[in-house]
Amino acid sequence: MVQRQFFCSIMLGKVELLHNFVNCMDESFFNNTERKLIVSLTRDLLSLCGDVISRADRKMLVSSLNALDSESPHFRDGFGRNNLVHYLSSVRLLCQEIGVDRNMIVAMILTPLCRAGKLPVQDATAIWGEDVGVILAGLLKVEELYDRGVVGVSENFRNLLMTFAKDIRVIIIKIVECTVLMRDINHHPDEDRVRQTAFEAKSLYAPIAHRLGLYKIKGELEDLSLKYTNRDIYTRIARKLNETKASRDAYIEAFIAPVKAELEKQGLKFDIKGRTKSISSIWNKIQKQHNDLEHIYDLFAIRIIIDVPKERERSECWLAYSVVTDMYQPNPARLKDWLSIPKSNGYESLHITVRGPEAKWVEVQIRTRRMDEIAERGVAAHWKYKGIKSENDLDTWMNRVREIIETADSGPLDLMKDFKMDVYDNEVFVFTPKGDLYKLPLGASVLDFAFNIHSRIGCTCTGGKVNGRTRRINHKLRSGDTVEIMTSANQQPKLDWLNFVVTSKARSKIRQSINEQNSRVADLGKELLQRRCKNRKVELEEATLMKLIKKLGYKTVTDFYSEIGKEVLDPGEVINSYMALEDKNEPQAEARSAEEFTLQTTPEEESTGDVLVIGDNIKGVNYRMSKCCNPIYGDDVFGFISAEGVIKIHRKDCPNAANIRGRYPYRVISTRWSGRAGQQFVAMLHVVGHDDIGIITNISSIINKENNVSLRSIAIDSNDGIFSGHLSIGVSDIASLTNIIKKIKTVKGIKDVQRV
Repeated sequence: MVQRQFFCSIMLGKVELLHNFVNCMDESFFNNTERKLIVSLTRDLLSLCGDVISRADRKMLVSSLNALDSESPHFRDGFGRNNLVHYLSSVRLLCQEIGVDRNMIVAMILTPLCRAGKLPVQDATAIWGEDVGVILAGLLKVEELYDRGVVGVSENFRNLLMTFAKDIRVIIIKIVECTVLMRDINHHPDEDRVRQTAFEAKSLYAPIAHRLGLYKIKGELEDLSLKYTNRDIYTRIARKLNETKASRDAYIEAFIAPVKAELEKQGLKFDIKGRTKSISSIWNKIQKQHNDLEHIYDLFAIRIIIDVPKERERSECWLAYSVVTDMYQPNPARLKDWLSIPKSNGYESLHITVRGPEAKWVEVQIRTRRMDEIAERGVAAHWKYKGIKSENDLDTWMNRVREIIETADSGPLDLMKDFKMDVYDNEVFVFTPKGDLYKLPLGASVLDFAFNIHSRIGCTCTGGKVNGRTRRINHKLRSGDTVEIMTSANQQPKLDWLNFVVTSKARSKIRQSINEQNSRVADLGKELLQRRCKNRKVELEEATLMKLIKKLGYKTVTDFYSEIGKEVLDPGEVINSYMALEDKNEPQAEARSAEEFTLQTTPEEESTGDVLVIGDNIKGVNYRMSKCCNPIYGDDVFGFISAEGVIKIHRKDCPNAANIRGRYPYRVISTRWSGRAGQQFVAMLHVVGHDDIGIITNISSIINKENNVSLRSIAIDSNDGIFSGHLSIGVSDIASLTNIIKKIKTVKGIKDVQRV
C-alpha cells in the first residue's frame, strides 16, 4: 500500500503529497539525500514530459505497478545506489539530452519492477502495447547478460549487446543509464569496481554514443572515464584549464572581434563562438603529439555558423573563409574541404588553421546552420575522422539511421522504434565455460565452434555440452549459449561433415584433413600395387594404367590408389585387368626372328618423310608420333615398329621407353630429325595455379601472340582455389616449347608448368 501511494504520487503529479510521503519513509527505503532527490526528479519529469505522459497513462501505471520492496535484490545496485533514483535520473537525462518518448519512459520506469519479478513482460505488453514490450524485453536481456558477470569491453561483446537489444532505443537507454552511473560513482570506496565501470564506459558506451551522434554524452563519458582511471592527469589538465580560462577567453574574444566585424560588413548572418576541447581529447593529443599541455596549440576551436538558404551555402562559406584568411595567415597543409566533397557519412564543413594573435595556431570551422545540426545532432556525426574504426555493415546501418532521423516529419524518436537492429541477425555469439566470447555465422554448429577454437579440436570433436546438455556435432548454436567441446583421439574428419558446417575455416580444414587421409591411404595403395606387380614381374606402363583407371570410373589417380589402400580394389584383379587391356592395345605379332622382320612401306599418307630420318634413311615409311609422350622437333627420339607395321615415334625419356626396349628390342629402330622443321607438333603441358579470374584468358592470350604456336585444347579442374589443367598446344620445335613454357610461368597466379 505504501509503495502504491508513492507511485501514485509520482505518476499523478501530486508533488506536495509526494513531499510529505517521502519525508515519512523509513531510512531503509530512502535516506535524506534520496528523499530530496526524488522530489526534485519528479518535479523535473513532470515539467519535461508535459503531455507526452498523459494523465490517463499515469493512472494506468498506478493501477498496474507494484513498487519495489526495500528487501528486493534489485532495489539497490552493486554500488549501493537506490535503483528507483537511478531510473528516474536516467529518464530525466533522456528527456533533457535526447528527446521525450512515451514508450521509452514507461519502459524505463517498469524495468526495475520486471527485474524483481513483480511484473511479467507479457503483462506489461498487454497493458502498454507491443512497442513497450519490445523495449522492456531488450533491457531485461541486456541485464541478464550483465548478471552473468561478462565484462563488456571487447568488440564481440558490443556486437552481442546489439544482438540482444533488438531495438535501437534499448541501446540509447543503456547509454543514458551508463552516463547517470558514471556521474554517481565519484569517490566511491570500491576503486576497482569504479575503474572497471569507467573502462567499460570508455570502451563500450562512448564509441556507440559517438556512432549514434550523441556527442555531448560521449564526451562526458570519456572525461569521467579518464577521471576515474587516471585522476592525477584529469585533475592536472582540469586545473590548468581553469587557471588559463580567463586568458583563453580573452584570447578568443580578441580573435573573434575583428572577424565578427568583417563578416557583418559582408552582410552575413551568423553566430561565432569559441569552445574548449574536452579533457579526454586534450589528453589524447598530449599522448599523440608527445607534448605537454603548454605546447598543445589547439586547446580550443572557433566555429562560424552561417544562417543561409541551402542554394547559397557554399558561396557564403567560402566568403567567410576569405574573410578569415585575409585577416590571419592560413596553414594550407591543414585545410580540410568537406564542402566540395562531403565525407561519406554526410559530414559537411570547412576546416582551416590560421596563425592568430601572439603567433598561436587556431582552428576555425565554417559551416551553415543545416550542416551544424546534422554534425551535432545527427547519427551521421563525424566519428569516422576521429579515428574510430567500424565494420562496414554497422557503418551502413548507422547511415540508414541518420537518413531516418534527418527525414523524419514527426520526430526521429517516433521513427526509430520501427528501425530494428538487424545488422547482426546473421551472427551468433557463444561462450566457452571460462567466459571467453566467440562470434560465428548464423547457423553455426558445435563442430564450427570446435574448429573456431583450434583445428586439432575440430578434427577430434565428437560433440559438445551446450548449456550443460550433451549435443551432437551438428547441433545449431544460438546467441548466449555456453559450449564445452568433447573430443576423442580416435575421431577423424568425415566427408559428410561438409553437409552442416558453415564456417570457411571448418570447411577448408575438413577438406584438408580428408585429402591428407586419402593421400596417406593412396600412398599405401600404390605401394601395395607396385609390390604385387614386382612379384608377378609386371611392368606398369603409365599410359595403359591411365586408360585402365579411366575405364574403372575413377576421376583421379589418388582415388584409384585410395580404393586399393582401403582394400576395396584387389591388386591382383587390377593387374589382370591391366594385362588384358595391354594385350588388347598391343596385339602380339607373329613369332619370327629379327632378320625375318620387314617394314611395310606405303605411300606417304601421314608424314612427308622430310622431317625424320628413320633407320638408314628409309623412304615412304608410314610413321606416327606416339601420344604417350608427344615428341616434337628437337627431342631425342627412337622408332618402335608396331604389330601393324606402323612406326611409332617415342621420346627416349618416354615413360614406356624402358618397357619397349626390354620386351621388344628387335622392333626398335634408330630415328633422328632431318634438320628441316616446318610442321607443327602436339605438346601437352600440365599447368597448376591459383584459381583467379582471368588467368585462363591471360594464358591463351600469351599463346595466341606467339608465332608458330597454337592452342588446340584446354581442360581445367578447380578445387579449393587451386586449378590444375592440361593444355594441348601446337609448336614447331623444342625451342618454341621451352620459350612458351617460360612465358606462361610469368603469368600472375601460375605456380608450375610442366611438359607431360
